[in-house]
Amino acid sequence: MTSNDPLHGKTLEAILNHLVAHFGWEELGRRIRINCFTKDPSIKSSLTFLRKTPWARKKVEELYVRSL
Repeated sequence: MTSNDPLHGKTLEAILNHLVAHFGWEELGRRIRINCFTKDPSIKSSLTFLRKTPWARKKVEELYVRSL
């Protein structure tokens, strides 16, 4: 049975890589107003922040689902 959840089996890193490839850092920073996307962005620093910040991770996951 396959899951209908688009986040099923996706790592936060895979989600972030998809969003950066799809939107780019600048647009990502406009859509989700967090400093790790606007000030010297990197996958590593963003993952560190998102893993500690549930509300920001939720926004990233929601944007990912909408972008599919």
